[in-house]
Amino acid sequence: MRNLICCYVVLFFLSISRAPAQAGFFESWEARVRDTAARQPGWVVPVFTPSSGLVQLVRTDLIRQTTPTLTTTWNYGGSKGFNLIPWYRTEIDFNAPPYIQHNTPKVLDGAGDVSFLLKYRVLAANEAEGAYSISAGIAASAPTGSYKNGSLAGTVSPTLFLGKGFGRFDVQTAASGALPTSHTTTLGRPIAWNTAFQARVANFFWPEVEFNSTFYRGGSNDGKEQTFVSPGLMISKIKLRSEPGSRLALVFGAGEQIALSSFHSYNHELSFTTRIAF
Repeated sequence: MRNLICCYVVLFFLSISRAPAQAGFFESWEARVRDTAARQPGWVVPVFTPSSGLVQLVRTDLIRQTTPTLTTTWNYGGSKGFNLIPWYRTEIDFNAPPYIQHNTPKVLDGAGDVSFLLKYRVLAANEAEGAYSISAGIAASAPTGSYKNGSLAGTVSPTLFLGKGFGRFDVQTAASGALPTSHTTTLGRPIAWNTAFQARVANFFWPEVEFNSTFYRGGSNDGKEQTFVSPGLMISKIKLRSEPGSRLALVFGAGEQIALSSFHSYNHELSFTTRIAF
């Protein structure tokens, strides 16, 4: 968590004060990001559901989960980090390991797993030309967690992202399947499906309702399903620089996952998210 905050500070000062030798590189990068963003809808990234388009930002989340046995777990970082657009129509994410804190002495606190994402935007149009986006990606994680705070094995997860806008409303959905590199008998191959319904109010406020489901195939929870309804609110974007064309802005929000299914590994998860777009 401390390292991610330091990254925020470094990113901020790099954005407002650049060495002359770096100016050309940053200006070229910014032009590419602006052009890429202009060709897709300007929807805010939901609290839980991943964006159907491409984004460039640094993000950290603070999450509190409560299990059915009333054990509370705090997740600092939320497996978030840097989302970058290094090429047109392409996004690369590096997600730092979160720090997991438990309220019981029976379970040791420690770091979670590191993860990555490569996403390619297949089709998109901004609000003036149809308001839709279709992307495909491949995510991967490495079992870097300590004291059993991560997975037993790495995973590879092909993912499909879809989004469609209707005036001030939009729907974004993403489906992925996690394929473990080992321990498949224990971990199984869970399928995650997230859908967010959003509205834009007064240009800054984005109330939303999400549905987050996991379908377990194989493993210890084979055949089970857990589904949450997740109301939330995003506030976007608070400009941090007044210069025309600057993308530097603050985005933040919160949401709560409420279990709808009889089976659920946690309930009433509170998530607070902060992002700096650049």
